[in-house]
Amino acid sequence: MAEIINLNRARKAKAKTDAKAVAAANRAAHGRTKTERHAAETERSRVSRLLDGAKLDTPEES
Repeated sequence: MAEIINLNRARKAKAKTDAKAVAAANRAAHGRTKTERHAAETERSRVSRLLDGAKLDTPEES
């Protein structure tokens, strides 16, 4: 026979686990120090410049 579950409890448990996942993502995104944020931004801009510098210019066809 199937196990009887309380749907209200199951819904609340799922909401709680979802909220914990969102909280963990927010802690990772917003819980960094100013130095860490600045280092990440510097690295992002360095990679962007590196990729832009490696682009090949192709002649436009008319």
